[in-house]
Amino acid sequence: MTVSRDFLTGLPKAELHVHHVGSASPRIVAELAARHPGSPVPADPAALAEYFTFTDFAKFIEVYLTVVDLITTPDDVRLLTYEIAREMAAQNIRYSELTVTPYTSVVRGIAAEAFCEAIEDARTAAEKELGVTLRWIFDIPGEAGLPAAEETLRIATKIRPDGLVGFGLGGPEVGVPRPQFAPYFEQALAVGLHSVPHAGETTGPETIWAALRDLKAERIGHGTSAMQDPELVAYLAEHRIPLEVSPTSNLATQAVTSYAEHPLPAMVEAGLVVTINSDDPPMFGTDLVTEYGVATGLLKLDEAGAADLARTAVRVSFAEQSVKDTLLAEIDAYVS
Repeated sequence: MTVSRDFLTGLPKAELHVHHVGSASPRIVAELAARHPGSPVPADPAALAEYFTFTDFAKFIEVYLTVVDLITTPDDVRLLTYEIAREMAAQNIRYSELTVTPYTSVVRGIAAEAFCEAIEDARTAAEKELGVTLRWIFDIPGEAGLPAAEETLRIATKIRPDGLVGFGLGGPEVGVPRPQFAPYFEQALAVGLHSVPHAGETTGPETIWAALRDLKAERIGHGTSAMQDPELVAYLAEHRIPLEVSPTSNLATQAVTSYAEHPLPAMVEAGLVVTINSDDPPMFGTDLVTEYGVATGLLKLDEAGAADLARTAVRVSFAEQSVKDTLLAEIDAYVS
């Protein structure tokens, strides 16, 4: 049973786990590299495919940060954000919660206010001109420690751009214990933001428990190792805490060894709420349409099943109810 790529492309979709810089396609990166000669990042889109080849998660972070280094002005930020929305529009992604890491740009010299203005300008233009609704999840780069948490919280609560809905934690999990970030998440939740940390991608279930217990996670980014702990599976199922699953990303970072070994079917079988996402799509040679293809294959779904995956993402998003209602109606109209 396979669902055609044409059907999956046309299906109205929401994406909840996708990174801002990590969505910079070869086309966008080449444009940024041409603006900033002297970077190790090739300005030739063809050469970028080889550049975006990872042996492990550490190598991925290293490459990712060289792309961050290309974003040196508010105009670069605006270009990146708007062009990401253009590529989403081509896949009929109608709503996306983009994980944005303001800290990595602020420490490179872009003022936080200017950064937020740039993404907001792109957001309003994307909605008006491309029909793509963007919202932000500001995440702490865990490897940068508590100074990054402090600054990310400041930007999220004091500047707080209109599109901001969530507060997250990304970067490496190994050697970055979750409990130290609890006070920052507590303050973000107190002002009405949602908690959406990464957990259990490159570490075991204990990291997911820490995200739930210490960071009050409302969704889990990845959660790949959850199936190793039956008690955790039962908790996630009972409390309907969604997992943001990105199969190709898990393969690229060696979190799983093959699609056949991916825990997605076991997650669904256990009654967990899952959404399908692309994470850092061009860096992993994928896009959301491809991820839906992988997921429908692993789960042996037909077109109706693919539409149900799309509906789940809408329902567990942090979109306003009116946005959810509109998008759910679009999905219904498409499949009928």
